[in-house]
Amino acid sequence: MTAQSLLEKHANSKVSALNSSQATDLLNSLDGWGLKDGQIARSFSFKDFYETMAFVNAVAYIANREDHHPDMEVSYNKCSLRFSTHSVGGLSENDFICAAKVDALMK
Repeated sequence: MTAQSLLEKHANSKVSALNSSQATDLLNSLDGWGLKDGQIARSFSFKDFYETMAFVNAVAYIANREDHHPDMEVSYNKCSLRFSTHSVGGLSENDFICAAKVDALMK
């Protein structure tokens, strides 16, 4: 699966946990994301607080639209995101769909 095909999908409430091979394949389709403590994670850097908050608000829009929300850490010029699917106790395709949509913000 490619990042483009992930962008065309929407998060779904009826998902199952991915096995490690499936998660690795999807992770390879994303830019800059890595596995950390059973989640996919990436940090983004910005010029200033205004740009950081604009990004945070755009991520919040995506998360609400997809009904799939990341854990976020926000500082002056940095935002770190982590996605996992609590309902399946691991990673699902929803995590990668949302990560791909966040990546699209940066292009």
